[in-house]
Amino acid sequence: MDIQNSVAIVTGGASGLGEATVTRIVEKGGFATIVDLSEEKAAALVEKLGSDRVHFVKTNVTSEEEVKVAINQTIEKFGAVHVLVNCAGIGLAERVVGKEKPHDLDRFAKVIQVNLIGTFNVIRLVAEKMIANTPNAEGERGVIINTASAAAYEGQIGQAAYSASKGGIVGMTLPIARELAKYGIRNMTIAPGLIDTPLFAGLPDTARQALGAMVPFPSRLGYPSEYAMLATSIIENPMLNGETIRLDGAIRMQPK
Repeated sequence: MDIQNSVAIVTGGASGLGEATVTRIVEKGGFATIVDLSEEKAAALVEKLGSDRVHFVKTNVTSEEEVKVAINQTIEKFGAVHVLVNCAGIGLAERVVGKEKPHDLDRFAKVIQVNLIGTFNVIRLVAEKMIANTPNAEGERGVIINTASAAAYEGQIGQAAYSASKGGIVGMTLPIARELAKYGIRNMTIAPGLIDTPLFAGLPDTARQALGAMVPFPSRLGYPSEYAMLATSIIENPMLNGETIRLDGAIRMQPK
């Protein structure tokens, strides 16, 4: 799919992986709606990239009504939705059996609710609108990209909830791709490793360097721009469908 003049919805689009993806899509001539809860960061990005190209809708991805509003506003402003990139997510670390009590069930459910169910919620509602798009020469009507994690494969101690949520995203990639194929809608997933997002911003330089040294090559934290680069490559390559691509410099996470 040609990104120029295409319209994307990017969840978690105000910072980190989502911000980089919004920026790259706009730089390649596309339009984007930022779906996020961070009004301040989103406003700054809209001002930077231009309100004619970028729109922001404060949205909780787990809410059917709020996601519908974001989709409808996108169509009203830009005319359609061709691309969805799901970057919204949270991470909570907790052991199954802690020193004082077992894993809090509500905290486990929250991670699943945001990361897995929130991703699916946006997929189903955006896909419904993509079906109405006029297909391009390849027969494409839309492209969906989801964000898993290396933790989907090598979850560390304390990541039971996070790994379960990301493993679920990997698991639903192929069946969704198979179902939406008849409409010309592709569904892909990216599984990042250690990426230099705001999650690592508060760490000392020595800690960041130590984390980067764990990566075989290149031995550093990944850049959000590299995620965005892969996302736009997926959008542009019609043969990429139903697969999860690891973006991790060949790292395989240790137990802790």
